[in-house]
Amino acid sequence: MNYQYNEQFAAATRQFADTAARINQLALENAQKVFGLQLATLEENAEATFAFFGEAADVRDFDGMKTLLPKGVQIARENVERAIGAGQEVFGSTVKTNEAIAEIAKSQLEAATVKAQAQAEKVVASAAKATKRR
Repeated sequence: MNYQYNEQFAAATRQFADTAARINQLALENAQKVFGLQLATLEENAEATFAFFGEAADVRDFDGMKTLLPKGVQIARENVERAIGAGQEVFGSTVKTNEAIAEIAKSQLEAATVKAQAQAEKVVASAAKATKRR
């Protein structure tokens, strides 16, 4: 009897560890993707900004500044658009990852429910047999 409980506990522990490993893998892959995307966006924005600053450093008169100002506004707008786009992509990726994790949790819960129902039916059946014998 004790062996049976130990085996059930060991099986449940293995299942929990496997599930936790899958969830951790999904979360880590998402974090890696998010970090890479944000880093790439930051790099693009920094390159555009520093290129603009390089041009701004070469301006020597007011007319040069007048032509540079619209370009600066355009670069700032593009930087904001890239940041917003990256944020939306990060959000979408995170939602998909959370949906996958929720699906794993749902399947584990359903499997545990099926096992519990089977065990309950066995107990009810054995109790019914024991009642009939008496």
